Amino acid sequence: MLTELYIRNFAIIDELRLKFHDGFNVLTGETGAGKSIILDAVTLMLGGRADTTFVRAGAGEAYVEATFTLSEALKKVVEPILEAEGLDEEHGDEVLLSRELRLNGRNICRVNGRTVNLSVLRDVAEPLIDIHGQGEHLSLLHPRSHLPLLDSYAGVQTERAVLGVEIAALMEVQHELADLRQNERILAQRADMLRFQIEEITAARLEEDEEEELRAERTRLANSEQLMRSASEAVNLLTGMDDESQAVADMLGQVERSLVQLTRYDETQGPLLERLQGLIYQLSEVSSELQSYLDEVEYNPKRLDFVEERLELINLLKRKYGEDIPTILALRDRAKQDLSRIENSEVRTAELVEAEEKYLRRCGEMALALSKKRQAAAEKLATAVVEQLADLQMDGAKFEVQFERTPQADGLYVEGERLAFDKTGFDTAEFLISTNPGEPLKPMVKVASGGETARLMLALKTALAQVDKTPTLIFDEIDQGIGGRVGDVVGRKLWGLTAIAHHQVIVVTHLPQLAGYGDVHFHVSKAQADGGRTTTRIQSLDGDGRIQELAAMLGTQGEHARGGAESILALANGTKTAVKAK
Repeated sequence: MLTELYIRNFAIIDELRLKFHDGFNVLTGETGAGKSIILDAVTLMLGGRADTTFVRAGAGEAYVEATFTLSEALKKVVEPILEAEGLDEEHGDEVLLSRELRLNGRNICRVNGRTVNLSVLRDVAEPLIDIHGQGEHLSLLHPRSHLPLLDSYAGVQTERAVLGVEIAALMEVQHELADLRQNERILAQRADMLRFQIEEITAARLEEDEEEELRAERTRLANSEQLMRSASEAVNLLTGMDDESQAVADMLGQVERSLVQLTRYDETQGPLLERLQGLIYQLSEVSSELQSYLDEVEYNPKRLDFVEERLELINLLKRKYGEDIPTILALRDRAKQDLSRIENSEVRTAELVEAEEKYLRRCGEMALALSKKRQAAAEKLATAVVEQLADLQMDGAKFEVQFERTPQADGLYVEGERLAFDKTGFDTAEFLISTNPGEPLKPMVKVASGGETARLMLALKTALAQVDKTPTLIFDEIDQGIGGRVGDVVGRKLWGLTAIAHHQVIVVTHLPQLAGYGDVHFHVSKAQADGGRTTTRIQSLDGDGRIQELAAMLGTQGEHARGGAESILALANGTKTAVKAK
């Protein structure tokens, strides 16, 4: 609900902070005091047209800020919008909307303190509040809201959700079918390309670790002569194969003999002899392994050429298909799958055509059953709205829900027709109204603005009270052209929206009978501030102050006026008590 409204430098408002309450909020005051200006400020904050004439004379900018408290149900609607725009910082149960209008025509919109474009501000504001009498922000005037409201009224949300799941499955089938039915030449070209890729990669006979092994082998082959020299020199030094030098093994043998003689006379040096003998054994193993390595090393230009060619082939495939051999092999496997789908497309197409036909018939049956429930609910809703309009002194008004079906050659099968559809079925629905006897039914958006429209909206809101989730409803000009008796009815219905359907209602009115139902009563007045400037003031009225205001609204004076005001409050309080008792 709307918990706080702050306005600065807007028309004749210098600065105003207004804390609203849940329940029925009433604003009264003399004509021109600024009641409608407050609603103009709310309209601007919700994304309405920015007119620089709203900026207070002598100021450089006008500013409006509103704080809304979100219920758990409303969070589910608003939070996805905030998340999509990156506005979902921790703000608890509140959302803050503001708009700044500058004299140069620039206006700045903010949500939770972050600057956003106008469309985002409107998207966030739309589910929060309806202003009745200001058509631009009236959600019920938009045909897109009519079918969801009717479905909620009919209690068919489960059937609608189940149908949505089936339609989603149908659309997946149709999407895959459309892909398969692409131009045959394009599919043939892709198949040729996939075959070439598969054949080229398969012919290469790649192994995942092959490249590293080949690079190491290329290094050995390219340096085989140096490897042979180094290994041969090491073997010669160890074994004495070269007659010109004494072998390390022979010298260590001499050392061993000397240590054997040593230990005969000094047994304490036995460990030293053992360590030397171990070293001699290790050197023998090194010499043997080096000899084996030397026997294997050879200068093989043909093998080197083969390794170079193999590495070049791998590099070529990497440039074409991926950064390494595992990536290339994965691409080949995907190509095989894609090629299999293309080669089996005729079989798959036949399967999908059969599945599509089954879905079109099954979804058509489900959508038809849903449509019949909607039509039955629409008749009940029309009767309820007409009854409400009669209570509001609009006898002879007519209301109807108009359903339309759109033929489509590949649509759902419904009673011998093929109909266009979406996830809600094949129905489009729009609320039509005729406010005067003999006048044709017209879309609600074309109904004249003012009190007549506001009363129509009140009738609809009352009929849809339990399913319309907009938390805050503002009514302006709803008392135009009605008297005190109907004013009491209007007041009772407006209060009923708060007590029964748990909406927050804010009303600007001149009728004391309507104002008597308010849970909170604000008086709006004009005053001269410092410097002689006119500005708007607002005051929350207590018990006696409220009686005085209602008496003044009755247009009489003295005890008679006060008695009339007290009677109005007594009647309203009695009606409230009776409703609550039920």
